Amino acid sequence: MLEPSSNRRLLIVDPCDDCHRLLPGLRNVGWDVYSCTLSSAQEYPCDVGLLRLQASHLQHPDAVKDLISRSNTEWIAVLSPDELRTQNVGDFVCEWFFDFHTLPFDVSRVQVTIGRAFGMARLRGKGNVHVDGTEHELLGDSRPIRELRKLLSKLAPTESPVLIRGESGTGKELVARTLHRQSQRRDKPFVPINCGAIPEHLIQSELFGHEKGAFTGAHQRKIGRIEAAHGGTLFLDEIGDLPLELQANLLRFLQEKHIERVGGSQPIDVDVRVLAATHVDLEKAIESGRFREDLYYRLNVLQVVTAPLRDRHGDLSMLASHFSHFYSLETGRRPRSFSEDALVAMGKHDWPGNVRELANRVRRGLVLAEGRQIEAQDLGLATQHAFAASMGTLEDYKHRAERQALCDVLNRHSDNLSIAAKVLGISRPTFYRLLHKHQIR
Repeated sequence: MLEPSSNRRLLIVDPCDDCHRLLPGLRNVGWDVYSCTLSSAQEYPCDVGLLRLQASHLQHPDAVKDLISRSNTEWIAVLSPDELRTQNVGDFVCEWFFDFHTLPFDVSRVQVTIGRAFGMARLRGKGNVHVDGTEHELLGDSRPIRELRKLLSKLAPTESPVLIRGESGTGKELVARTLHRQSQRRDKPFVPINCGAIPEHLIQSELFGHEKGAFTGAHQRKIGRIEAAHGGTLFLDEIGDLPLELQANLLRFLQEKHIERVGGSQPIDVDVRVLAATHVDLEKAIESGRFREDLYYRLNVLQVVTAPLRDRHGDLSMLASHFSHFYSLETGRRPRSFSEDALVAMGKHDWPGNVRELANRVRRGLVLAEGRQIEAQDLGLATQHAFAASMGTLEDYKHRAERQALCDVLNRHSDNLSIAAKVLGISRPTFYRLLHKHQIR
């Protein structure tokens, strides 16, 4: 694989003679130009791609779609006049390419188009979004997410139970998986169980397992989730929904480090690290008699709180772009960027469903988008959202307006604070002072 270059990198895939004649002129204006076949194109990092689109590509388009989806850059199609008249080629090019050129080349026009593609790739932050792997990373650069990553790096190596608290959709299971992945147990099982999603009469068997004949329908021995996690990590999601009787059994396991299957009498030693998560107020649940106080103190040895998306100013556009690329592989459509109206609408939305809601709206937007960009209506968001602000003093209004201005500019320019300050017409030191004043980032 080629090492990244400090210059602008152009990759020409399946080049023709006309493409090769472009090379001297492109190199003279500062491009590092490489060429390769379609089958090896993913091994070459690039800032802009030029693909000589041929009939064979159109007959078997999946390889082209896969390249464009995974390369995270802008691509320009090169076609002969005859290929341009091929049925459905127009829809394919409009769907997957930034622009196209017909042969023979107009060299000056090609240079302009490649330059525009480079600028658009940089503007949209292409090349910074990675969708490989089965799990979404803890993405973001806001202060809450930076502090969360730092805290997890400290808690992960320990063996102590961790209670993860936060609103629904803030990534509590992702936090648990991160703790497991960074722990000494990383090569052992990670076993999650949603305590609120299993019927109450099955939870005992799901957690502790059962012996053959323990009850009607128990035709064979079943290993429970706790036993299946031996040597690894057990993640109890929505622990606040666990029935009181099961809370007592779980407490006994945490104290004695062994279980008994339903219908069994032999204790089974189990070594697991227990992580638990909840979106409910466990202290109030204790007061109302719905949660055991002794279990609470067993689980709440260490604590992590996940921040709601509305407090992660500056992370919205990065996360939206990540999900656009991730779900484009599922939908089979080209990854799309977001229009200015869509970015503004996302910045004004309260995100009650947090990151999960953002992922679902972007997934919907990819399916519904008809143009090159995802619009606000594709996301199910209003382009002009009216907020009913409560009355207050003039200072209250000034304070809210100042904070809103900071949040809006961070949603657009979180990667360059100098530009953010310039957009607001203030100096960079003043910008930092206001961020500190409003406890942003």
